[in-house]
Amino acid sequence: MIDTQVFAEHRRLLFDVAYRMTGSVADAEDLVQEAWLRCREVDAGQVANPRAYLVKTITNLSLNQLTSARARRETYVGPWLPEPVLTTPDAGQEVEMAESISVAMLVVLETLSPGERAIFLLHDVFGYSHAEIAAILDKSEPAVRQTATRARAHVAARRPRFDVDQGVRDQAVDRFRQACVGGDLNAMMELLAPDVVCWSDGGGKVTAARRPLLGADGVARWLLGVFAKPESQGAELELVQINGELGILGTVAGQPVGAVCFDFADGRITGVRMQVNPDKLRGLSR
Repeated sequence: MIDTQVFAEHRRLLFDVAYRMTGSVADAEDLVQEAWLRCREVDAGQVANPRAYLVKTITNLSLNQLTSARARRETYVGPWLPEPVLTTPDAGQEVEMAESISVAMLVVLETLSPGERAIFLLHDVFGYSHAEIAAILDKSEPAVRQTATRARAHVAARRPRFDVDQGVRDQAVDRFRQACVGGDLNAMMELLAPDVVCWSDGGGKVTAARRPLLGADGVARWLLGVFAKPESQGAELELVQINGELGILGTVAGQPVGAVCFDFADGRITGVRMQVNPDKLRGLSR
């Protein structure tokens, strides 16, 4: 078996790969555990490069999970959003790595095929060469290179824009929180772009919009209506880092009940993503 200490050293990497592949904290944790069980059965003497073996294992486990998950999502109630996670600001983190964990990027990755998603992440985010990825996925290097080019073009056409100054973004998120707390429609309208889109993922477990909401007026009124409901009373709205960006964490008695993440363009909010499905909040626990 692969040494416990060796596995522990790579555990964070394995989770990072699995989470970006599946968009699910629960699935990523389960897949890391499954990878450990497989490592206990392998002859360590036959593993020349433990890191490469572990990444190959977690990638292929994630591919299998994606295939079954996509079938389940065909019957998912309302918009599907990835599971958010609390993160810590890291000034030294590479931009590509930070962007790859944003909720908006995870949504874009959902539009790729499982194979495209794996190749894009391994190459553009985790820095593996085409030859290394070919060995991981048991494909030819030319096939990997072709898929990488196609996936990169697909992502480039859809990826979120990060051209708004971070300070401006953070101030807007704070003003959004204040508008929600104060029920200030005018303040909310000033923050939202005219063509803003709002997605809310309740998974059929809690009240949420079953379809994306369009337009500043409709989105603003719906959001303030949500925060004015009796079940929202007593909820604390806190500014926290969620998936590498400032977002809003809603808690009741210290327990997470939802998270809000944002897209920006030209200094205004163009997308609001609310995760309130209670089954998808484990990554928000302190």
